[in-house]
Amino acid sequence: METDLIEKMPCHNQQLNKSESPEHAAKHVRFAPSSAAAEPCQDDTKPCENQTTSDIQRQIGPQLKLLPLNDQIRELQTIIRDKSTSRGDFVFCADRLIRLVVEEGLNQLPYSECTVTTPTGHKYEGVKFEKGNCGVSIMRSGEAMEQGLRDCCRSIRIGKILIQSDEETQKAKVYYAKFPPDISRRKVLLMYPILSTGNTVIEAVRVLNEHGLLAKHIILLSLFSTPHGAQSIVQEFPDITILTTEVHAVAPTHFGQRYFGTD
Repeated sequence: METDLIEKMPCHNQQLNKSESPEHAAKHVRFAPSSAAAEPCQDDTKPCENQTTSDIQRQIGPQLKLLPLNDQIRELQTIIRDKSTSRGDFVFCADRLIRLVVEEGLNQLPYSECTVTTPTGHKYEGVKFEKGNCGVSIMRSGEAMEQGLRDCCRSIRIGKILIQSDEETQKAKVYYAKFPPDISRRKVLLMYPILSTGNTVIEAVRVLNEHGLLAKHIILLSLFSTPHGAQSIVQEFPDITILTTEVHAVAPTHFGQRYFGTD
């Protein structure tokens, strides 16, 4: 049984003093700069392995966003990719990385200004999320991100999509889909940890389109993405937003097996 949506969330301070120096300003989603120069590709229409993330962003466009890269995120990425990592450490680090992605995904949603009264009777100018947000997980690996979303939005509605490859045609096929009845009027955080070919996500977005949801109202939350996967999705749906921590030619496709302990 799904819990009812709590549309109002506590206000939190996102206002900065305009006199603050740039280094203290709030960080926006951006591509982390690369210290190495990229070598030219033989085919400029497709991303290649020796491209920097900035090069990939220029090819794919502003729809692809990366969390600001720091040593903490880099360490989590390293542990998740390491084949010698124990399952306990794998799940712990994956949950930490998921939480960071979810929080930045929420930061992309619209909010409005509000005024609250403090316990001492003072007025405080803050912000609150606007109504109409929900999550949708692509089963089964997408379900790993649900708890991270609920930890940030306690009673948010979460829909589900089950997509598997057809045994005969090898094409993505939808086997199950369940959404809130007013999904077409919501902003959706679509959850899928590993974006490899992009075929599964493309099929999921098509299903959401069939339910009246526009691609511009979808934010895809992913931990790892390949250039090909991200490019395929943006070519199919130019208005979608993809938020991830890393774009690399080789994605850790073992994520689902390790996280759910099926390997």
